Amino acid sequence: MTTDNKLSLLRQAMAKENIDCFIVFSADPHMSEYLPAEWQERAWLSGFTGSAGFVVVTEDEAALWTDGRYFVQAPAELEGSGIKLMKDGVEGTPHYMDWIISALPEGGTVAVNALATSNTSWTALEQKLAPKNIKVIDRPLLKEIWTARVTDQTKNPVFVHPVERAGRSVSQKLQDIRQKMREMDASVHIISSLDDVAWTLNLRGSDVEANPVFLGYIVLTKNDAVLFVDTEKLQPEAVKQLEEAGVEIKAYDSFFAYLKEINDHKILISANSNQSIFEALQAQNNIIKAPVPGNLMKAQKNETELEGFRTVMQRDGVTMVKFLYWLTQNAGKEPMTEYSIGRKLLELRKEGKNFVGESFGSIVGYGGNGAIVHYSAKEQGSKEVTDNGSILVDSGGQYLEGTTDITRTLALGAVTDEFRRDCTLVLKGMIQLSMVKFPRGTRGVQLDAFARMALWKEGKDYAHGTGHGVGSFMNVHEGPQNIRKDMNDQELLPGMVVSNEPGFYLENEYGIRHENLVAVREWKKTDSGVFYEFETLTVCPFDRKVLDLDLLTPQEKEWLNNYHSWCREKLEKDLEGGVREWFLEQVKPL
Repeated sequence: MTTDNKLSLLRQAMAKENIDCFIVFSADPHMSEYLPAEWQERAWLSGFTGSAGFVVVTEDEAALWTDGRYFVQAPAELEGSGIKLMKDGVEGTPHYMDWIISALPEGGTVAVNALATSNTSWTALEQKLAPKNIKVIDRPLLKEIWTARVTDQTKNPVFVHPVERAGRSVSQKLQDIRQKMREMDASVHIISSLDDVAWTLNLRGSDVEANPVFLGYIVLTKNDAVLFVDTEKLQPEAVKQLEEAGVEIKAYDSFFAYLKEINDHKILISANSNQSIFEALQAQNNIIKAPVPGNLMKAQKNETELEGFRTVMQRDGVTMVKFLYWLTQNAGKEPMTEYSIGRKLLELRKEGKNFVGESFGSIVGYGGNGAIVHYSAKEQGSKEVTDNGSILVDSGGQYLEGTTDITRTLALGAVTDEFRRDCTLVLKGMIQLSMVKFPRGTRGVQLDAFARMALWKEGKDYAHGTGHGVGSFMNVHEGPQNIRKDMNDQELLPGMVVSNEPGFYLENEYGIRHENLVAVREWKKTDSGVFYEFETLTVCPFDRKVLDLDLLTPQEKEWLNNYHSWCREKLEKDLEGGVREWFLEQVKPL
């Protein structure tokens, strides 16, 4: 079925119910970034496969809003679909609500699937559309149209993430969360985000690709805790752990019926929870909309979790060196494609101790494909890679002790002076952010310019954030902290792990990104207060063939030499033969 056919069926369903506009958000009932196959409604309807974006459909028009990561990918995937691309954040692009207001008549109707719509989005729509008397209703129209949708019946096991790796027991975490509930005068707390559910209960699963989470909800009171989950997925050790922590287990499908029994309570719930939860609650006037307390606790890694990061970074670094050696030595000598290169990297990671899976689908962009920020090479039609030009490889692994995310940009052969200059400007930004010292209370937005300054001085920039939070054997994208241009009031706190990944992209020519993971730690106390710095976690050399060393300051060269010396200290003993010899060349002083 073509996109035209799908849009036609959707418009017929809209007309049948007198709906003027239908919005398809990229979400599931848990507001996940990466979705189970059955909830990939936006991708099914539009053909656009990026992780962020939503489609708005009216009687005559359809448009997709997405951000700068997908400005190259989206036009290609939307071609011939009849869906117009709206470049979110670009001057001249209307806000989607303004676009709806201009397209709909007075007293019109907008419909969404409330299960896949956050309360934040629902409330904002209602308030924005109210002056024109446009109402918002819940109608899961795609449920009737996407008849080939397959519900995953796999019983992926839910297993224990032991306290020896988590650092804190389930009982300790519940006690901490209940303390926050008391401070907020809440008697009931609902947790619907999958990573928060898994973190709170020290459990892991595999219901979402690359994210070690499982479908579930938690309802927590002052004395009781209930997990709503497919009980057949729970391993015996998981059941035992829950029972010991006083957590009752109920069927996943009984969650909404249970909500209707909650009355006369002050209910703490994130506004990012799905709208259907709010509709099911009877005590609407007693709802406290606030971030999940455990979310910030999860973001501040304890020393056990940080040591897990250090362990897997060294293990992953050995894999990356073996991979980079193989790639640079064999490009042009044996057949390979972007897709096969990603598979080779996965095979090498599988050799590592306690490897569970990829932390996201590897991004392997050769030449111009490197400019597609979240490029995904398909098995069929993937570009052949030779010993010429550049390649960007962004990948990561899930290990029982932690999560990795690393990007390296390489020269496989001849590259232009312009490419080397741009590559060096990007690395200068990464180094500057790595070296920064900042006072307590600093937000990510206040540090973002350090990573961009070298590019800005030449009138260049990149259309994605500089850093995202990373989970501990958990989702590779984690909040509430980040480093980006957008205002985020969450200050950076000790124990937070974030990526440091500036980039630059020249459409159809090349893409550049350098990425390490870093952790916030205390630096020192002065008369001006407490200051923090970043501990670099990622252990893997940079390709000096992509650099113009004349552009680096003495301080930046010193940082790079010290970093490579540290890489040698960490990795050399686990390398041998030709790989070791190649590695020692890469980490020699500049």
